[in-house]
Amino acid sequence: MMNLNKTIEQRKPIWNVISEFYLDTELQKSDYDRISKTLIASGLNIEELKAIDLYEVFPVLKENVLSVAGIWNGFDENWLNLACEKVYHKRRSIFFRWKTKFYNRFLYPMRKDHWIEIENRLKTH
Repeated sequence: MMNLNKTIEQRKPIWNVISEFYLDTELQKSDYDRISKTLIASGLNIEELKAIDLYEVFPVLKENVLSVAGIWNGFDENWLNLACEKVYHKRRSIFFRWKTKFYNRFLYPMRKDHWIEIENRLKTH
């Protein structure tokens, strides 16, 4: 249980910065710089970070990408962390993974450019 709590605590800053990819706003250079610093500090590689996005953040926030009047000023941090933690526990389910990949096939283009920006910054670090 101690390792699980530690893992969850380590993921919270990652969930929070990745959630910005789902806001109905255009991220600026300074946003990408700040997001990159948090992701670099996590010590995780790009594939691990993308998996966190896909299986822990995307299932929670995909509806905001589809909404005509999506949230643009940030998600409530407590709500986000609880919601991401809930799906974190489902991430090994084959059905959950299949369903998430299915939706992602259609919705990844909406956040692809964000990941390109992040990958470019992580490569130079």
